[in-house]
Amino acid sequence: MVFKTSSARFEMGLGDEALELRIEVDDEGVTRVTDLVAGSSTGVDTGDDRTPPDGGRRSGLKLPLVDVVTSGSGRAWSGRRYVESATGGRLRYLSHQQSVDGSWRELVVRLADPVTGLVAEVTYRTLEGNGVLRSQVRLTNAGQSTVTVESVTSFLASGLAGPEGDLGDVDLLWAENDWLAESRWQVRGLRDALPDLNRGAIGADSRGRFGLTSVGGWSSGTYLPMGGALNRRTGNAWVWQIEHNGGWHWQVGEHSGREADTSLHEWKGPTAAYLALLGPTDSEHHWRLPLSPGESFETVPVAVAVSSNGFEDAVARLTEYRRAARRPHDDHRRLPVIFNDYMNTLNGDPTTERLVPLISAAARAGAEYFCIDAGWYGELGEPWWDTVGLWEPSTTRFPNGITEVLDLIRAENMVPGLWLEPEVVGINSPLAGRLPDTAFFSRNGQRVVEQGRFHLDFSHPSARGHLDRVVDFLVEDLGVGYFKMDYNINVAPGTDVGGVSAGVGMLAHERAYLAWVDAILDRHPSLTIENCSSGGMRTDFALLSRFQLQSTSDQQDFLRYPPIAAASPVAMAPEQGAVWAYPQPGWSDDEISFTLCSALLGRVHLSGHLDQMSDAQLLLVADAISAYKRIRSELAVAAPFWPLGLPGWTDTWLALGMRGRSATHLVVWHRMSPSDSPAIHDAAVPTEIVLSLAHLRDAPLVPEVLYPAPAREAARWDPALGTLTVSLPRTPSACLIRLSHEL
Repeated sequence: MVFKTSSARFEMGLGDEALELRIEVDDEGVTRVTDLVAGSSTGVDTGDDRTPPDGGRRSGLKLPLVDVVTSGSGRAWSGRRYVESATGGRLRYLSHQQSVDGSWRELVVRLADPVTGLVAEVTYRTLEGNGVLRSQVRLTNAGQSTVTVESVTSFLASGLAGPEGDLGDVDLLWAENDWLAESRWQVRGLRDALPDLNRGAIGADSRGRFGLTSVGGWSSGTYLPMGGALNRRTGNAWVWQIEHNGGWHWQVGEHSGREADTSLHEWKGPTAAYLALLGPTDSEHHWRLPLSPGESFETVPVAVAVSSNGFEDAVARLTEYRRAARRPHDDHRRLPVIFNDYMNTLNGDPTTERLVPLISAAARAGAEYFCIDAGWYGELGEPWWDTVGLWEPSTTRFPNGITEVLDLIRAENMVPGLWLEPEVVGINSPLAGRLPDTAFFSRNGQRVVEQGRFHLDFSHPSARGHLDRVVDFLVEDLGVGYFKMDYNINVAPGTDVGGVSAGVGMLAHERAYLAWVDAILDRHPSLTIENCSSGGMRTDFALLSRFQLQSTSDQQDFLRYPPIAAASPVAMAPEQGAVWAYPQPGWSDDEISFTLCSALLGRVHLSGHLDQMSDAQLLLVADAISAYKRIRSELAVAAPFWPLGLPGWTDTWLALGMRGRSATHLVVWHRMSPSDSPAIHDAAVPTEIVLSLAHLRDAPLVPEVLYPAPAREAARWDPALGTLTVSLPRTPSACLIRLSHEL
């Protein structure tokens, strides 16, 4: 796709009805992104060799395609912004190529720096009609001397405000993430984060930026590797994700699109907001890579969803992209129900005696997989945290062998599963002395120790070989069909074995781990693997594109789980979000249905002492599982939405919706605020909530409460207003509602 213009040598890009990317190459070979917008607003080439329209303000100002900070060059404008590097500013156009692969369109642009000899190959990919741009950069040293790279962007462009947009109308969005408190989305005005400094008075661009960083192996240990920008006035929205299972950084800053000039009038024009997405860097992650002549480095991939219809539409586009870009697996279609014995139940202390009644009760409730969680390898009565690593079944917990229990699971028509934490070896494990030191993370000649564990380096063949033997034995000899793969320590910045910087060693391990997972699924394609990391501490698409499920949290308080469950579909496809539902025999019916409802629009991770429940209580659980099985095929293709907005941590009313092909499903929760005492909550509180479903206005819909069995008036639909009124007079209470067209 090539455009002819009077002001540039040529323009190129990717475009369809959902997204348009425009790149300009000027007479000197300077190559810049000029537009990234939703829809057909920038004059996409239709083959008639027309000149793009010059009227109207574009979405952003011109920026290089790549920012590369190299040792000895640094930045042209001092600061911590990844938009003004000297090397990136020198890159000049070499060539470009476009191709089509099924529904995917690809544009590859090659640039070169005449000083260092670095060649940057920027690859953009889009899914036809989707509105998401995937970006990745490959650096090659085509020069004669070694070049040390300190950072390179995976994506760089401006235009967050959208066409005709104003920075004062833009909100920045990000999700704070913590153990037991995942996916807490925050909003801040861009002009609050990046105040107007009156550039005309100072004659220079700002040095400021709003940025987030994650370090170590927990890709979401502090924040989700995501973010967003929303123009409140126009609805223009960008939502992005960094597809990496380790350290990353993103930042937003204001820029003029010009090189610095001391002439005051050069700074009086408009400004725009740029977005820079990166994997590990030197400043943030101790990542510093010497590239010898002929060597290459590829950045982590990233994706940006662009919409003119708001944040929810951008998330829907990102959801569609995730489904298209991930590894195919039958689990994504079937959505089987998993029982796991850990949460608020056996808590890492399984035995044959304890498991047998749970297996029977889980089967009666409708579970299709049964996972034995942590502890199956530790000897009874002995702590196992700092002794793990061999992954051999305990003989004291299973006197007749673990096969007896696995066979019982299969006899109940469930698939057996086991918990595994492959990347760690306890400091007191026999394996710690069997593998070479080079198979472990080390810094300054000493093994890295974190919370009583060593960390394996999967770039070392002996580490991978050991775990290959473990997995193949458990799958082929014991017949395990499900793994919950956990990761409970965070080591940063990485390992310097081999004389590399710690961040370079960390990245090598993380990429080797992904390759190891791919190889497991290549050998055992029917195996289902859940990604867990102290709950949701490693929620990223690098792993989600391979694993079938993602643990959303380790939260043990069922009243605090709803905001986590409701927000999780922003970060993952709904059918991959595993939510704990752990009803207990001492609970009321409302409490049992409340915790079960939290999982009904994602993946049900059933737990709890079902074996100690009354028949009526177990029937209440089974009814929830039955309702879930009625709708799960819809969830596998649905797009999430939030009738009350993204949930707040202490909200008393929460709602999550799924727009499917034949119906819309919603879960509504009513709870006291976790900080409220019962005495406070005894005061008069609203007993019903009105949900605005404007996209369904005028539709003749019939609301049906699928779970729990309700009074008829529990949900009322007003087509003229497009509102659904839900009555939940008690707290805590929740319900699953189906909205379908009248027959």
